[in-house]
Amino acid sequence: MKFKAFLTENGVNLLEKRFLPAFDKMGKNCHLLLTKEHLFFLHNLLNGDGVQCIAQFRKDVLFDDYRISSQNEDRIAFSLDVALLYRAVKSSVSICTEFSGGLASNRLQIKLVKKLPPNCTQPMPFLTFETKGYKSAVIQDVPISKPLSRSQVIELQTALDSAQDLPPTLVQVQDPNQLQNFVDHMRHVGDVLNVTISKHGDLQVQISTTLIRLGTEFQRLSVIGEKSQAPVEDRNLSAQARSERAIARGDAQSVQVSVKHFSKSLQCHLTKPDSAFYGIAPQGACLTVIFQFMVPGTRQTDKSISLHCRLPVLDPGSN
Repeated sequence: MKFKAFLTENGVNLLEKRFLPAFDKMGKNCHLLLTKEHLFFLHNLLNGDGVQCIAQFRKDVLFDDYRISSQNEDRIAFSLDVALLYRAVKSSVSICTEFSGGLASNRLQIKLVKKLPPNCTQPMPFLTFETKGYKSAVIQDVPISKPLSRSQVIELQTALDSAQDLPPTLVQVQDPNQLQNFVDHMRHVGDVLNVTISKHGDLQVQISTTLIRLGTEFQRLSVIGEKSQAPVEDRNLSAQARSERAIARGDAQSVQVSVKHFSKSLQCHLTKPDSAFYGIAPQGACLTVIFQFMVPGTRQTDKSISLHCRLPVLDPGSN
């Protein structure tokens, strides 16, 4: 089992400035899955409780001289502490820049190694960052779990495959900061968020208590997947009435999610997406948020990077 590569300048920027800060906010641990063509960050994928978060990178976005081999179809997976990884990357980048006098010519190597830590009798696996200067080298070791067995990798891959299913209707929010501001202001009002998404391009987010009901609505959003025209007679109705009628017609779905989970999913904005798509899985199984990244300077989707979250829904009878 071997893995070795050099981080590109773009790869360093993506990890240090965008994706690792986001995953650090999501939770303490995550899985890394390395394949012949991709690297995945997988948060909470094997746990049915809590927000699941999946980031996928094509290998050439992050690395060059990428080498991987294993007896499990050249797949390697392990878990690690995201904060330790983030700290090691930041530190290595700082040292690399210092060694090279600010030039990008000094490359940062990343590899899997086994070492014997102090006061231990058994070698332990590490993800190691190595920066070579003119006269010396600096090594940052990030402890990782024992690499997953073949059956564990298959379990992780199966969970990943099932998590890629798209909701039948997705609505596009161009400015996710509006949702962030709403949740920031309303998180102290209640613990449960009602989210309604219609085939007409409407997204309603509402917090209700026995004393108060507060919400925000986005109308006429771009729709991907199943869509329909809103009836003319619904135009002058309240948001609540319109959503109730759309649900009754089968043109909308509504789920309840934890405010805490919804707020955590918004941490993905640290990755600087260009927009976000919201959708509800069939039978209201989960709320899915897909973040879109554009190729810089174009209006084309960057297919080399993907990021999405799945939020568990609450049982309406439990509130």
